[in-house]
Amino acid sequence: MDKDELVKIITKMVKETITNNDNILVPVGVSGRHVHLCREHMDILFGKNSQLEKKKDLMGGQFAAQQCVTIIGGKLSSLENVRILGPLRKESQIEISKTDSIKLGVKATVRESGELKNSAPITLVGPIGAITLIEGCIVAKRHIHMSNQEAEKFGLQNNQIVDVKVPGGRGGLLGNVQIRTDNTYTLEMHIDTDEANAMEIKCGSLLQIVK
Repeated sequence: MDKDELVKIITKMVKETITNNDNILVPVGVSGRHVHLCREHMDILFGKNSQLEKKKDLMGGQFAAQQCVTIIGGKLSSLENVRILGPLRKESQIEISKTDSIKLGVKATVRESGELKNSAPITLVGPIGAITLIEGCIVAKRHIHMSNQEAEKFGLQNNQIVDVKVPGGRGGLLGNVQIRTDNTYTLEMHIDTDEANAMEIKCGSLLQIVK
């Protein structure tokens, strides 16, 4: 059996598990701190017309880039080697955990991706330049990606809020989880490192959606 055949078998088993007994189970991806850049800020940090170099493909046409930056907060504390995700966006956005925000001394609040108005300021340092943003730093709201077909199958809608049950000795309910649907999405729940560590959740864990 070659590698591709093995992957197909495992994928089929996971999908069968997800829909077994009418339970809606979703695999977890734990998101570390990362940065999305616009064209203007990419030019400042890495040089005019510089391009992001792909390191790893992600869902929905996104990818983890080879390039990283340093982020600096209000206490002049810094976090180095913060990964950039591509492709470039219309607005730069920096996503950190609440623990990161305390270390950096910035008042980053929980926001849906793209809700940047009056978000926290942050400084980015690249290999050839630096820029201080007056807003753009957030703690990402936990959410679940799924395709439109999966949402219809599960009886869920885009932007619907659900709870997610976490098993185990430190398990419980994660509330206020937003459903986000698009045909480019793969079924996956995104939480940050604080949430994962608090409830002993690992990448690939299967959690149950409670409607």
